[in-house]
Amino acid sequence: MTDAVYTIVEHDGGWAYRLGDVFSETFASRRDATAAAARVAQEQQVPGDDEAISWEDEAGQWHDETARGSDPVSYTH
Repeated sequence: MTDAVYTIVEHDGGWAYRLGDVFSETFASRRDATAAAARVAQEQQVPGDDEAISWEDEAGQWHDETARGSDPVSYTH
């Protein structure tokens, strides 16, 4: 199994949660970013179907991956 760790960080004049090098939208407060990360992490705890995902990195490269419905995640702040 793969662990996904969401980290709460200052970003774009506010706060965001980060997974690896990927940032969420910006939130006005650290509390709001933490709550959003907790919601996302909780959703990921519920077993689901495997899903194909695409995401763009900082260099503008697109990546295709399969998100396993059984992979656990957590968040840090």
